[in-house]
Amino acid sequence: MENMQIKENMYINNILKGVFLSLITTIVLLLIFSIVLTYTNVQENVISPVIMIITAISILIGSSIGNMKIKKNGLINGGLVGLIYIIIIYLISSILNWKFSLNMQAIIMILVSIVFGILGGIIGVNKR
Repeated sequence: MENMQIKENMYINNILKGVFLSLITTIVLLLIFSIVLTYTNVQENVISPVIMIITAISILIGSSIGNMKIKKNGLINGGLVGLIYIIIIYLISSILNWKFSLNMQAIIMILVSIVFGILGGIIGVNKR
C-alpha cells in the first residue's frame, strides 16, 4: 500500500513539474516575443498565432520532460499537464482581464494544450 502511495506521489510530482516547466517556458518565450514586438514592425494579426505556437511549444517541452521518469501513461499524464496548464493560464487571464470570455479562440487553445500535452507525454515516456 505504501509503495502505491509513493508511485502516486511520483506521478503527481512529475505532472506538476511538467506544468511548472511549461509555465516557465511560456514566460521566457513571451518575453522574447515582446522584445521582438517592441523593436520591429510586426503586424498585429501575427500576435495570436504566435501566442498559440508559444503555448504549444511550452506544453510540449514541459510535458515531455515531466513524463520522462514515469515511463507509462504518457497520454493521460501529458493531457493532464496540458489541461492543468491551460486552466492556470485562463484563471490568471480571467483575474487580470474582467472582459474575459470563453470564445472559439479559447476553445481552440484548450484543445491545442491538451493535444500537445498528450504528444509531449508520449515523447517523454518513450525517451531513453
